[in-house]
Formats: sequence, structure tokens, C-alpha cells
Amino acid sequence: MPRRSAGVVVVRDTPAGPLFLILRAYKLWDFPKGLIEADETPLEAALRETREETGIDALEFAWGEAFAETAPYSGGKVARYYVARTTTDAVVLPINPELGRPEHHEYRWVALDELTRLLPQRLQPIVAWLARLRTAGQ
Repeated sequence: MPRRSAGVVVVRDTPAGPLFLILRAYKLWDFPKGLIEADETPLEAALRETREETGIDALEFAWGEAFAETAPYSGGKVARYYVARTTTDAVVLPINPELGRPEHHEYRWVALDELTRLLPQRLQPIVAWLARLRTAGQ
């Protein structure tokens, strides 16, 4: 069975348009996400990981429980992403107790076109999905 992770694409509406939260670990950018634990659903894991990695728990799932998944990567792992709005702009990068340091080095709120530039190839289908959701009027 493939290892599965789940996360949330966090979007914040601003006068300049929607901004998306991305996190950097070393050279790689990604959305908040982590492994799904045995006793939780993918959505529960996505919420937990977003809270643990960013401090954000005020999320509105305007698109319901719609999600998109990556193709298998890194030894067959598959990541599922939901999308939710927040009004929070403050992000906390807390110390991960297992690592003794923050899991991520940096965060940014970026526009959709910057997602295409910064995110790795495995996440480009997720960016395309976000663009389709945006085009659909949400």
C-alpha cells in the first residue's frame, strides 16, 4: 500500500487577488501536508498538519471536500490536497519536537503564477487544478 499524505492549499483573498501559502524545506516548496495517521481520515490529517506546520486552524472549505492528488513520487508516496480559505495572514513555523527545529525554513503568500514558478514538477497538476477552480468562479 502506498504511503499517503494529505494537506491543505491555504488561500487568502486580498485586494491584489488570491494569495496561496507555500512552505520551504531546504530548497523545496510545498503546501502544508504530512502523513495520514492510522486513526484519521485524509481530511483530518490535512487539518492537523496545517495547524501543526503553520498555526492556522481558521479554515473555510468553500469548495467542500474536493481534492486533487499527486502522481506517486518519492518511493510511491501520494499526496492529497484540499483547498480552503483563511482570513489569517500570520503564519507560525513551530519547532517540530521530533526534529528539535522547525520543519520548514520559510513561508510565503504568493499569487497563482508564482506557484507555477516555485513549486516542483510533481505539484504542477495541483496548480492546474487550482487554476480550474478559480476559473469556475470560486
